[in-house]
Amino acid sequence: MNNNKPKPDDRSDNAKKLQEMVHNTIENMEEAEATMDFSDSQDQEHIKEKNERRRESIEGMREEIKDEAAAQHNQDY
Repeated sequence: MNNNKPKPDDRSDNAKKLQEMVHNTIENMEEAEATMDFSDSQDQEHIKEKNERRRESIEGMREEIKDEAAAQHNQDY
């Protein structure tokens, strides 16, 4: 007999995980920018483009953090 039940949706630590992801992404951006001084113009352009994508990603993660915080707040009531 197969009793494969899906695990309940545990969102309790999603905001924390997202915040860690934001922090790590910011660190990656800073490290990439620090290497720009030692990069040629083509690599510098790639770094700029990648960091722009990272900024967009951070914006999305911050919106998700707000959503998760609101969901957690509503669940407490």
